[in-house]
Parts: sequence; C-alpha cells; structure tokens
Amino acid sequence: MNASSSPDEQKLNYEQAREELVAVVQKLEAGAPLEESLALWERGERLAGICQERLDGAKERVAAARRTAEDEEPDAAET
Repeated sequence: MNASSSPDEQKLNYEQAREELVAVVQKLEAGAPLEESLALWERGERLAGICQERLDGAKERVAAARRTAEDEEPDAAET
C-alpha cells in the first residue's frame, strides 16, 4: 500500500483510479489557481501511484499464472 494514499484511495480499482486521474489532468490543463493546482497535482501523483501498484500486481499475477502453467505442462521430451 502506498504510504501517502488514504484508505479510501486504496479501495479504488485500476479503472476508477485511472478515470479520476484523467479528470485531474483535465482540470490541471484547463487552469486553476495555484493552491488548487498544487492540490490537484498531489492527488494526481497519488492516483498515478495507485494505478502503478495495480498494474504491478496484475503483472505479477500473470507471471505467476505462467509459471504455474509451465510447471503443469508435460515435457515434450517425456512423450
């Protein structure tokens, strides 16, 4: 879990975090007062971290599934 993320943020799945990140970027691109821009930037950084954590987790799950599948396949030399 990202230490700077709130428990509510950690409940977001990848799609939710990405969607919110896109909205933050759009607000930043549209322009906002300095303090609001800083708060949006910080929120965007946290959301980007959450997205990366979800992607890293998915990548590890795929790698683990591949290892399991390879372990279960009979060797071609044995047949």
